[in-house]
Amino acid sequence: MRRKLSFAALLAAFAALSISATVAQLQGHGGPIKSIAVSPDGRFAISGSFDTSAIRWSLSKNSAEQVLRFHESAVNAVVVIPGGKLATGGEDGQVAIWDEGKPAPTTVLKGHTAPVVALAASPDGKWIASASWDRTIRLAPVAGGETKVLQGHQDNVNAVAFTPDGAALVSAGYDLTVRIWPLAKLESPVTAQVPSPLNAIAIARDGEIIVAGADGKVYFLSSSGDMKGSVQAAERPIISVAASPDGRFVAASAIAGSVAIIERQDRKVGRTLVGPGLPVWAVVFLPDSVTLVSGGNDRLVRRWDATSGEHLGEVAMRGPDNILAAFEGDRGAEVYKACVACHTLSPDEGNRAGPTLHGIFGRRIATLPGYQFSDALKKMNIVWTPETVAKLFEIGPMAYTPGTKMPEQKIASPDDRKALMEFLLKTTTKK
Repeated sequence: MRRKLSFAALLAAFAALSISATVAQLQGHGGPIKSIAVSPDGRFAISGSFDTSAIRWSLSKNSAEQVLRFHESAVNAVVVIPGGKLATGGEDGQVAIWDEGKPAPTTVLKGHTAPVVALAASPDGKWIASASWDRTIRLAPVAGGETKVLQGHQDNVNAVAFTPDGAALVSAGYDLTVRIWPLAKLESPVTAQVPSPLNAIAIARDGEIIVAGADGKVYFLSSSGDMKGSVQAAERPIISVAASPDGRFVAASAIAGSVAIIERQDRKVGRTLVGPGLPVWAVVFLPDSVTLVSGGNDRLVRRWDATSGEHLGEVAMRGPDNILAAFEGDRGAEVYKACVACHTLSPDEGNRAGPTLHGIFGRRIATLPGYQFSDALKKMNIVWTPETVAKLFEIGPMAYTPGTKMPEQKIASPDDRKALMEFLLKTTTKK
């Protein structure tokens, strides 16, 4: 059941979301920010969150103009469609198309059987593409009509983008491939192999394809799929990439919380933006090619100067997320930083995108009250112990718990796995 708010209540909510222009930060989401898009003119941004909502922000007023509530779970993807429309994609497998300022979606696209994790709109605003963990891409006319289902990926499809000329769609996934789908001949895609599972994609104005690797590298491919180079941007998985409109910069955000600014022509990291040290799930450039907008686990939309690496406005630290400060120097706490986007440790914080880890040891998988687990997990007979949790990270969630919604991440070092288990024993055991 969806709750209806009165007009007065909505005005009060918008007032509470507003911030001063000197801060240059946008605060209002109740959960980590998973996705961000900006309008072509830089007038507004839209952010999607694990709190099941999306917010359209005025970037000049630094305030919320519209709260979009439709999805039953996390909003994993957002996109601005040329012509005055927006779209949101959710963990519920649905894509909602909205008119600016309207309280409900005008169109809902269904058909995916797993979470939608990425969206793209064609430059002419006629097509919207959605990438899903059901291993497909769905290409739908924005104005209505037959949806085309693109198949071929052998694992989760994590990213999708249109080429600048709108002639092709490009997808990337966990099967180590980039696929280029000519719109005039969708049945004959070009497939390029990349040495890593892929999490995100961006396309520069000259057509160069940029993909984010789970190995911490950013890979560069020609418009025809030929490998042109790579840059080691982080030690941990890259989860979002963006190309500046002028083609000079590439921003690559890592699950460990940093954002590398890559000089695209030189293929080198020019500077690293360091925020609160939490996962940064989304980055996007404004039309000026200098201002970078980021969103992550701290629930704030932040702005940065990509040329200097400086944060724009005061740096706000979210108090509840500083729980790890008490464990400074603890190796297990350092490893756990990759988990804070989706999980909490204490009963007071509750669930995020993933269930709380409080009391996890001794609990059977998919039995925590109040959290909606996938049917696949409910059929498993795993009891969480330090040994079984360590195994999960040794071979990866996809292999150990097929059908999970958990992002794929492995911990290769036995010492790091041991440190993480010791940390979880200290912080999650019921007293």
